[in-house]
Amino acid sequence: MPAKGGVALTACDVVVVGGGVIGLVTAWRVAQRGARVAVVDPRPGGGAAQVAAGMLAAVTELHHGEEALLDLNLASAARWPDFAAELAEAAGTGTGYRECGTLAVALDADDRALLRDLHQLQRRCGLDTQWLTGRECRKLEPMLAPGIRGGLRVDGDHQADPRLLTAALLTACERAGVVFRRREARELTLSGSGERATGVVLDDGTAVAAGRTVLAGGSRSADLAGLPPGGTVPVRPVKGQILRLRMLPELTPFLSRTVRAVGRGGQIYLVPRVSGELVVGATSEERGWDTAVTAGGVYPLLRDAREPVPGITELPLVETRAGLRPTTPDNAPLLGPSELPGLFLATGHHRNGVLLAPVTGDALAASLTTGELPDYARPFHAHRFARAAREVMA
Repeated sequence: MPAKGGVALTACDVVVVGGGVIGLVTAWRVAQRGARVAVVDPRPGGGAAQVAAGMLAAVTELHHGEEALLDLNLASAARWPDFAAELAEAAGTGTGYRECGTLAVALDADDRALLRDLHQLQRRCGLDTQWLTGRECRKLEPMLAPGIRGGLRVDGDHQADPRLLTAALLTACERAGVVFRRREARELTLSGSGERATGVVLDDGTAVAAGRTVLAGGSRSADLAGLPPGGTVPVRPVKGQILRLRMLPELTPFLSRTVRAVGRGGQIYLVPRVSGELVVGATSEERGWDTAVTAGGVYPLLRDAREPVPGITELPLVETRAGLRPTTPDNAPLLGPSELPGLFLATGHHRNGVLLAPVTGDALAASLTTGELPDYARPFHAHRFARAAREVMA
């Protein structure tokens, strides 16, 4: 239904609201199945991916209480090698995918106890991780501080470069025939009876009609006007600040794999790229829509990264950024058909958007084709919180 005074575009099969990693991978996969797809975003390829570190950390991102998410993370991690190769062939450019592994280290006795506890959780979940002494850690990574007390070697947790990934997805989408509408989506349109989503209205009044609408707007997924009562999207922004440094040729190799540690303010990670970039992150702040880079964010990152890897103080600091993670109440994504027919969700990926890109694209393509989520994605169906709310009220 076009907006009053608007101009309806030629109807497409699927309109995807949001041109970040999740929106782009969904559009690409659906277009590969022959659908006519449009992506609505004023700056496709922007968003959280421009800030993210790109860790593919299905194992080291395991937290108590999030065991249900582990299977989805592992399934997506297993898809990454073929996904990266297919996307590179489709786009003619790489994704920065690198099989380097991860080393999580302990700086003191308390850190060591926390890592030991995490190791036990990983073993209970059937994961293959190896406990190392401090000496063994330093043998793997000579730039580590002499006081490292031990660590966990995780050979299956790798990395990709989110900026290269989004650039490749943009090209792959264009080559697959995806149409880009570089405007803001203002409002969801509904059928005359209000019982079905029929597309979106853009900020210039133009209506984009579609048989199916995918809401993949990251942290702003809940902002789209026109969602019916009970159809709200429980996604909030969680701020993360991140640093980029340049590793010096005379210190090469500075780090050969991702290094993680527990700092005073929480987890710290250092992600070395083949390009010579070293990504250090990240804070986790409940600050609403604030994306300012602050001294209170940058200082703890440098301080806490310096403890396991003292040599970072010699590296040039080339960029500081802040972004917003789209986060649900259980830190897991919202996938597939919503309770409103015609409206699908692909949002709420929190800290795992890059990791979950392959499995999300596959799940949404299947869901948009059949109306049903594959078995591996069903625990993360898009209307699980709406059902829970009704059960509480009953």
